[in-house]
Amino acid sequence: MNWPRAMLTDSGGFQMVSLLHLADITEKGVTFQSPVDGKPMLLTPEESIQIQNRIGADIIMALDDVVKTTITGPRIEEAMYRTLRWIDRCIAAHKKPNEQNLFGIVQGGLDPVLRDICVRGLVERNLPGYAIGGLAGGEDKDSFWRVVAQCTALLPEDKPRYVMGVGYPLDIVVCSALGADLYDCVYPTRTARFGTALVPEGVLKLKHKAMAEDTRPIDPTCSCMVCKNYTRAYIHCLVTKDAMGSQLLSYHNLHYMLQLSRDLHSSIIEERFPDFVRGFLQKMFPEGDVP
Repeated sequence: MNWPRAMLTDSGGFQMVSLLHLADITEKGVTFQSPVDGKPMLLTPEESIQIQNRIGADIIMALDDVVKTTITGPRIEEAMYRTLRWIDRCIAAHKKPNEQNLFGIVQGGLDPVLRDICVRGLVERNLPGYAIGGLAGGEDKDSFWRVVAQCTALLPEDKPRYVMGVGYPLDIVVCSALGADLYDCVYPTRTARFGTALVPEGVLKLKHKAMAEDTRPIDPTCSCMVCKNYTRAYIHCLVTKDAMGSQLLSYHNLHYMLQLSRDLHSSIIEERFPDFVRGFLQKMFPEGDVP
């Protein structure tokens, strides 16, 4: 890939949710039905780690038992305890502990007792970093932020805390305020494919007819290649007909997220984070109605 910076690989656990209709989860691992030829494929914690060892990423994720936060009942508890059992199998299978950092993943749904048990169990194993998993799956913002706040309060301050599957710019700012350090999400590029640009005020929908004759850049305050060279009207013309529109919006959206991350990081280093958060929220919610 010739990517000279840090790299992270996931374990395949999320596919238990996204491909649930093709998966059978047992203590041994996850049996997927191949979407290509229908043949069963078993993914175990050991196999997941072996694959990630071969890829060689700087951060590798443990295989966990993932369930949607909107599910209730004994399945949540079962998945949390299985996640703890599987982390020991992942640790035992990890052949490059001095080269690759194995992160454990906190599960437990929206249940604070289960989350507490999982966090404490993972911290006992003294891993290089910890992720908060099983969120951003349809739960309301208050529940989501409450779980992040609970987990970050219990996880070690001197190790990375990673909120998986997040996210929206607002969530990244809020979760950073709650003590999280690391995120991943398809949102910037996925929303670009629907013709939507990320801007300080929220989003800009380039497919709208109002964009057809708008000669301004997507974001006049943005220094990216797209905002320097193309108008909203031109991109509007593309997104309704041509893949190039999605590519240009993807470029802009990734630039926006990287700049947001840089600004957030520097505001923490320079001890002006509260001012940064206030400014961010005032632009996104000028009427003051933050969700």
